[in-house]
Amino acid sequence: MTHILTLNAGSSSIKFALFEAESLNERVRGQIEGIGTTPRLSAKVADADKTEKELDGSEIDNHASALAAILTLINESFSGAQVAAVGHRIVHGGPDYASPIVIDDESFAGLEKFIPLAPLHQPHNLSGVRAAQAAFPEAVQIACFDTSFHRQHPWVNDTYALPLALYEEGVRRYGFHGLSYEYVTRALKELAPMHAAGRVVVSHLGNGASMCAIQGGQSVGSTMGFTALDGLPMGTRCGQLDPGVVLYLMAAKGLSATEIENLLYKQSGLKGLSGLSNDMRVLEEAGTIEAQRAIDYFVFRIRRELGAMVAILSGLDALVFCGGIGENAWGIRERVCRDFGWLGLELEGSRNRAAETVISSERSRVRVFIIPTNEELMIASHAAETAKAAVRSAAAA
Repeated sequence: MTHILTLNAGSSSIKFALFEAESLNERVRGQIEGIGTTPRLSAKVADADKTEKELDGSEIDNHASALAAILTLINESFSGAQVAAVGHRIVHGGPDYASPIVIDDESFAGLEKFIPLAPLHQPHNLSGVRAAQAAFPEAVQIACFDTSFHRQHPWVNDTYALPLALYEEGVRRYGFHGLSYEYVTRALKELAPMHAAGRVVVSHLGNGASMCAIQGGQSVGSTMGFTALDGLPMGTRCGQLDPGVVLYLMAAKGLSATEIENLLYKQSGLKGLSGLSNDMRVLEEAGTIEAQRAIDYFVFRIRRELGAMVAILSGLDALVFCGGIGENAWGIRERVCRDFGWLGLELEGSRNRAAETVISSERSRVRVFIIPTNEELMIASHAAETAKAAVRSAAAA
């Protein structure tokens, strides 16, 4: 039986899932963390208990060796499983890619040019591609972009007030987390089609966090912009920042571009504000003033951006929470939605604490949902469609 493998490669981890090619039934889902240090595999194989085990750090020291361990797990679980296509989450597609593509040498070189726009993600996404090409030389390699969902933004939501030549060169607002938003939008259409056809704000809240204004299923505004730094504060990323701060860090503090990049991407956000952790669970339990202030700022920025998204949409019909924090932190959801009665939004406390699918009250005009995101299934769906199209194109030629 042929399968589709999905990969989401980070700096020291690979998230993966295996799907049957025709039905898209999920067979395996898991991740390897700590590549190059203390690697650990955790995976859930269909109809079996979850597997968790330590791996040999001297053997699992790069993406290629991690992928070999994943392949071993697949072969042990499904003898003779054939991987016909590998779908990759690629964070940045730049201005050129508005839909998934088959990766060849030319497109790979093009994607490398976007590394400066997503330095925390793009190099590792592409390392995963190279590892998969070596491990599955006969499989079709397909790039699925986090920016694609936002490529039809109105011009005013896509630009900065900079000289127009820079916009033409690609300095524009791209938006990210598109695979998550696309999945949630499709899921909402099945769950509540009338709301999905209206004015929706989706809050993807996790270690990476953003919000998206969606009108009739189409992204019309996003809190993220040119890079995945903008908008909401995140686990270790700063979110919205006066560009003058960067100039100050360069001129007055003498920091290099590399040092500023490290500060803004890896030392800021919840971690920087709390001086403790980027994990919301840790902060909620810590009880320190710094941890509480970090949470307060996180909530404040979400509420502020919710107001902005409502302005873009000229109203609101549905609010959706997804992502690790959005799906699991009932206290954050409660604080975000508090005092929005003027908008016609009211939570029902018991539903919210129980993390039900609909957590708004019966009298709330705005329906509030929790929809667990599934980027892997979205990638697999795109990979299946793109691989079939490639086969048809090759046959026609």
